[in-house]
Amino acid sequence: MRIVLVSYAANGFAVLHRTCERAGHTPVAYLHARSLRPRGPARGGAGETVAGIVDALPDGVDLLLPGRTGALAASLRAQEADLLVCYGCPWRFPAAALAATRLGALNVHTSLLPRYRGPLPIHWAVRNGDPETGVTVHRMDERFDTGNVLAQEGGVRLPDDVLPAALFEEVDRVIGRLLPTALERAAAGDPGEPQDPAGASYAGWWEPSFSTVDWGWPARRIHDQVRALRFGSSGRSGPRARLDGARVTVLRTSLVPASGVEVACGDGPLWVTEFTSDAEPDEHRLA
Repeated sequence: MRIVLVSYAANGFAVLHRTCERAGHTPVAYLHARSLRPRGPARGGAGETVAGIVDALPDGVDLLLPGRTGALAASLRAQEADLLVCYGCPWRFPAAALAATRLGALNVHTSLLPRYRGPLPIHWAVRNGDPETGVTVHRMDERFDTGNVLAQEGGVRLPDDVLPAALFEEVDRVIGRLLPTALERAAAGDPGEPQDPAGASYAGWWEPSFSTVDWGWPARRIHDQVRALRFGSSGRSGPRARLDGARVTVLRTSLVPASGVEVACGDGPLWVTEFTSDAEPDEHRLA
């Protein structure tokens, strides 16, 4: 099959491209959304991201950088592709774009759908204290992450100190196992299995108040808040709080006694083991 790939950055494209080629298919174009919304301003760092994609672009592969959804269908039809495969795109594709390839479109989503539909599935899994997550490859429709499932695998562990680099190495290995099965089913016209809406949840953007610690919450909830924000910032940040009368950013906590500041939470103690002073943002302190 001739395949158009959609992804968030060079490494996402590399995972899809490598897997498609190993399965005997030919990527013919990359498509990247440089803004969070069609017709919206470019995301911060978009130029650097696009430069990385260009530097890694294989010979003979086109790069599409649409600014609006109205042009998607025509751009995709011009590629004469059999299938579109997406792994990380904030845009909702209109029906005309999804129908612009012979066999439609697939999406790689980093949760066990129907749980955690939306843009931040792993972030919410960490926030909720889930011990593991998974990957789903499903058919795309005009809604986010609701299409029929073609392949799915769980068992991706979320350790207490979960950081993106190690986690996504495992996620990429799972994609390498799942995507060939989904491609084979798509090529055969297999519609896949419908999702059960009764088990659906949505992993949307975090509310502004989530960036502030409320020590009245249960200790486990605060611990997972810190973990989730640390994960989202690749270990560089966390929620803000008052600690011993000072404003700080909490980077790491412990649910068991540890070297640090012991804080009374809503249901028991929590130990703050690493933080930065907001008055001195570059100074990391081990409490």
